[in-house]
Amino acid sequence: MHKNLAFSLTLIAAAACSTSALADLTVVSHGGANKAAQVAAFYDTYQAQTGTRIVAGEFNGEMAKVKVMVDTGSVSWDVVEMEMPELARACEEGLLEEFAPDPAVAAQLLPGAVQPCGVGFFVWSTVIAYNADKLKVAPTSWDDFWNLEKFPGKRGLRKGAMYTLEFALLADGVPAADVYTLLATREGQDRAFAKLDQIKSSIQWWEAGAQPPQYLASGDVVMSSAYSGRISAVQGQTPLRIVWNGGIYDMDAWAIPRGAKKRDEALKFINHTLKAEQQKGYAEQIAYGPVNREALGLLSEQRVSELPTGSPNLQGQLPMNASFWADHGELLEQRFNAWAARS
Repeated sequence: MHKNLAFSLTLIAAAACSTSALADLTVVSHGGANKAAQVAAFYDTYQAQTGTRIVAGEFNGEMAKVKVMVDTGSVSWDVVEMEMPELARACEEGLLEEFAPDPAVAAQLLPGAVQPCGVGFFVWSTVIAYNADKLKVAPTSWDDFWNLEKFPGKRGLRKGAMYTLEFALLADGVPAADVYTLLATREGQDRAFAKLDQIKSSIQWWEAGAQPPQYLASGDVVMSSAYSGRISAVQGQTPLRIVWNGGIYDMDAWAIPRGAKKRDEALKFINHTLKAEQQKGYAEQIAYGPVNREALGLLSEQRVSELPTGSPNLQGQLPMNASFWADHGELLEQRFNAWAARS
């Protein structure tokens, strides 16, 4: 009798542990101010509504980590934040689950948000940022960014081909509408790298979004490419400023790694983050644009003016061409890495 009772209690305990384990959902983001905004607008509200505990992870977008998990069948991440070009490549490589958000929510989203293996959940821009206390004259374009005589000092650029090559062509006078057409040609690629050669010795590379504000605040660089939300998050306490002209706007998307054990729960969480109220809460936490169009009407005019999708901020910006980078990214990144390694 005692053995049976002990066995029953063991089963109950095991079931409780199993239920507890199932109640956790691992969501991996790019960290920093972005993650803090996600915790407040998405993680905490989802946990309050469902009881599911969000285990928050971070990474810098390394697809190799996702690939190892999928290839070895040991997927420990349920939801992963990805930039659209990475999403497109990972989808083509079979690393992600295909899914569709709730149709009622999907109908409210910006064009291009819903993709076969993911869905955009905020709009952001890579822009020029500078420290107003360090410069007597404010830069206004990528032409200024390349002007070492007028603005002497180091420049910060993201260490990768993406964004960097587009900015080089913009600095070389290529109209925004022609950038990707030209960059698809050998001539355009050579032109971009030749332009980068002009300032190579003055570049301080960054790899994580938290670095440009640090470099600017310390005076290590006089201006830098940067994620708009990272600069907006500290503008009230620092002299850091944004130049929207020449920026590239894009969406970050939620994806589910192929073989994720909690796919259904992951999709529930994703749908939650796309609703207008959560999108409003996110945009109030960090100056990234909501993908749910109804959320804009819930925000103050002042807040909308600070977003990359607010007018006139969007004017003069270039939309990221995710399909271009899905097609050309691997070769261009290889060429960029070889170029960057040469002294």
